[in-house]
Amino acid sequence: MNRILKATLAVALLGSAAAHAQEPQVLNLYSARHYYTDEALYNDFTKQTGIVIKRLELKDEALLERLRNEGPRSPADVVLLVDAARLASAQEQGLFQPVKSKILSDRIPAQYTGQDGLWYAFSARSRAIVYNKDTVKPEEVQSYEDLAKPAMKGKVCTRSGSHPYMLSLLSGMIANIGEKKATEWAAGVVANMARAPKGGDTDQIKAVASGECGVALTNTYYWVRMVNSDKQEDKDVVSKVGFIWPNQKTTGAHMNVSGGAVAAYAPNKAAAVKFLEYLASDSAQQYFANGNNEWPTAKGVKTNNPGLEALGPYKADVTPAKTLAANTALSQRIMDKVGYK
Repeated sequence: MNRILKATLAVALLGSAAAHAQEPQVLNLYSARHYYTDEALYNDFTKQTGIVIKRLELKDEALLERLRNEGPRSPADVVLLVDAARLASAQEQGLFQPVKSKILSDRIPAQYTGQDGLWYAFSARSRAIVYNKDTVKPEEVQSYEDLAKPAMKGKVCTRSGSHPYMLSLLSGMIANIGEKKATEWAAGVVANMARAPKGGDTDQIKAVASGECGVALTNTYYWVRMVNSDKQEDKDVVSKVGFIWPNQKTTGAHMNVSGGAVAAYAPNKAAAVKFLEYLASDSAQQYFANGNNEWPTAKGVKTNNPGLEALGPYKADVTPAKTLAANTALSQRIMDKVGYK
């Protein structure tokens, strides 16, 4: 090879290397979180690391179906899901791979980690009770168990019994009071329904305010969102509805989680682990708290969210998220057995 050709080849190789070096590192994120406030979270990660996030947002089942269909060809690096039941489903389907990270193991308590380090929860929310101030006395609904008592006949509203939020709540009750009593509770709630289960948590709050329902269940962030709303219609709803922390004298209020994992075939695993570690950082945890009114899960992080603080102190159920996940299939069988649609 003559000197001119060698020189030309060397220049070409250097140019190619320089161009490759300039290409930004990429993280492919599959997310079931649809909160516009998460945009700031992703931008902050890119700013800190230089890693560009390419995001695919789908509803949970559609997201999991896509991962299943893609198999080893999937470009997904990180998967974000918004419920312990959904995390359990993905884990059982082999859609995650375990992560070893001192940062994650040090920052995220065992209560909020999946089996064998397959996923980590980065935010928590509670399932609370709301009631109509005119038709229900607060002392009548101080626990989840109260919703199944005869006094609530024709007054209870919830979303579908097959919804992961309800399945996770029942999973926690199985852990706390056993399968038999949890089954009796589910059957009692069905007997007390004001109407067939339908709608989301915001719909339940509005139905309580309208008088269609006397009492309902809601995730706390839906309630705080309405309390913080500037819309007059939301203010009118909140004025008619009372909020209760359930089971404060027994097990504590049920806690559910939003979590993330490294996808089973992640092509950019190092970036994926770095992103999960970022989600456990103080700054990211504040985004969860202030952006979507969720509680941080990382150790030592305090929220500065006035809406959450206004809910006051409470006793939380400490059932591990992995236990909620493990009980999900049994919860669904119970719901089906008692006719909880």
